[in-house]
Amino acid sequence: MTKTVKCPQCGKAVKWIPESKYRPFCSERCKLIDFGAWAKEEPSIPGDPAFDDLMSRELDDLPTRH
Repeated sequence: MTKTVKCPQCGKAVKWIPESKYRPFCSERCKLIDFGAWAKEEPSIPGDPAFDDLMSRELDDLPTRH
């Protein structure tokens, strides 16, 4: 039985087989649209990287429990 997945870009059914050249995408177009969004960092998770780094350093300084 051949597994079918949805193209992450357009939702079209894609057979998960070696002949599906762009899997999980249905076409080169959908693959390039997704790559373009990734290159522009879209979508992104909102946040303040400086705050995230501060929190990481604080966690590193905590004593470990055994």
